[in-house]
Amino acid sequence: MKYIFVTGGVVSSLGKGITSSSIGRLLKARGFKVNMIKIDPYLQIDAGTMSPYEHGEVYVTEDGGETDLDLGNYERFVDLDLLADNNITTGKVYWSVLSKERRGDYLGKTVQVIPHITNEIKERIKTLGSDQDITIIEIGGTVGDIESLPFLEAIRQFKKDIGKENVLYIHVSLLPFIRAAGELKTKPTQHSVKELRGIGLQPDILVCRTEIPMGEKMREKLALFCDVEKEAVVEARDAKTIYEVPLNLEKEGIGKLITEKLNLKNVKPDLNEWRAIVDRIVNPMNEITIGIVGKYIQLKDAYMSITEALIHAGAKNDAKVNIEWINSEELEKEPSKSLAVMVEDGKLDGILIPGGFGDRGVDGKVNAVKFARENNIPFLGICLGMQCAVIEYARNVCGLECANSTEFDEKTPYPVIDYLPEQREITEMGGTMRLGAYEAHLTDGTLAKELYGTDTAWERHRHRYEVNPEFHEVLTNEGLIISGTSPDGKLAEFIELKDHPYFIATQAHPEFKSRFSASHPLFYGLVKAAMNRSYRK
Repeated sequence: MKYIFVTGGVVSSLGKGITSSSIGRLLKARGFKVNMIKIDPYLQIDAGTMSPYEHGEVYVTEDGGETDLDLGNYERFVDLDLLADNNITTGKVYWSVLSKERRGDYLGKTVQVIPHITNEIKERIKTLGSDQDITIIEIGGTVGDIESLPFLEAIRQFKKDIGKENVLYIHVSLLPFIRAAGELKTKPTQHSVKELRGIGLQPDILVCRTEIPMGEKMREKLALFCDVEKEAVVEARDAKTIYEVPLNLEKEGIGKLITEKLNLKNVKPDLNEWRAIVDRIVNPMNEITIGIVGKYIQLKDAYMSITEALIHAGAKNDAKVNIEWINSEELEKEPSKSLAVMVEDGKLDGILIPGGFGDRGVDGKVNAVKFARENNIPFLGICLGMQCAVIEYARNVCGLECANSTEFDEKTPYPVIDYLPEQREITEMGGTMRLGAYEAHLTDGTLAKELYGTDTAWERHRHRYEVNPEFHEVLTNEGLIISGTSPDGKLAEFIELKDHPYFIATQAHPEFKSRFSASHPLFYGLVKAAMNRSYRK
């Protein structure tokens, strides 16, 4: 078993996750079995209770883990299905150690950060990587952060525990470009590596984020002052798309470098399909615009998997997908007028309404659904987006004027969206929603079944509310099609309209299953429908 630890320095948001994902892709392309782990130093057990404004998207795994969004990048790049345990947090580690202490597992010994916390960290890493060739572990945060120290100490010990020939340290750092001086600066990276070495970690490879080429002299300088080989100073220049990064790093020789340092057989990676898809992203034949109607649009990371799924669908359709970010609160005023102007100006070929929580901006989302339905605009609703579609249909087609979700109005006379029965007695927030992959049976003759090409669909969920079964008959009698249900037929998992270019919604989160080389059918269908509409204009 080989382990690669990825740390970051100077500033956050450097792209450690993309670097780790790219390395995973390059190793998998060489035929190795790769596993990925993200370590987050925050004290929460998981990301489930964190606001999108604080942390961006909460990514959901097959087994229902609410995790850091970097796991989404891992899955998309390396084509993996990871588990909740692949996201290790400080909260999980301390919870486990303290639970053992309460049971008396430590036989009266003083419980300390070293060795008990560090041992727990190491055991989790070893357990998760037990059946793989290589495990890549990304350490969240920045070197020097006090909350990261137990994890850095654990990975320092790791090399001693399993042998230096089985461990590799990669440090991602910034070379800031001082525009006024017209030059890159190495000093921040030098200090970052000095900080790392001060806690006993010597990087084997230095990945340098930069806007412009760094040149051979700067490579030599970094090698000298950071005590790494010149060939191990790898340039990671800004790319047109994140999916170019594996190709750029391969050109820099990082794949060959890693295999040599870990005494692995270096074979030529198979990246032909990857290059072809990247080419379609960078040089598309067509161009469309999808409007995302959301409430968290100030932080685009809150919808990361949505935007990536649209990129995947665009690549499969050989189209660039521009995103028009639409604040749902603004659509509560004059929705039809503002959306009509976007359509007229060519800024709207389709509408997507993503998930969310709380009543802020919901009426704007409902108004956007109405506009899409009445004006034959291709529409995809996800989770809350499906609920808004049902609310809109109940109000404006079924005549249930005050229809609503009990999440937004507990006294609504027509609770077309209501708590799942098993959710009614739950009081704790963390990990208590309907989470993870669930099966849906698709109805013959429907768009859903045509898109999936199968009788069933397995999609990941994250919600507490569902379409109220008491209103299924009222809705379907007026033309709404429930095109997918839970196996027992009680829960509506998909809805759609028949006489519409593309109108479909799901209670699930299909964006989590989209892959770079395997676009999700619902997103592919939306982009294709939007392209057809664009051609007709």
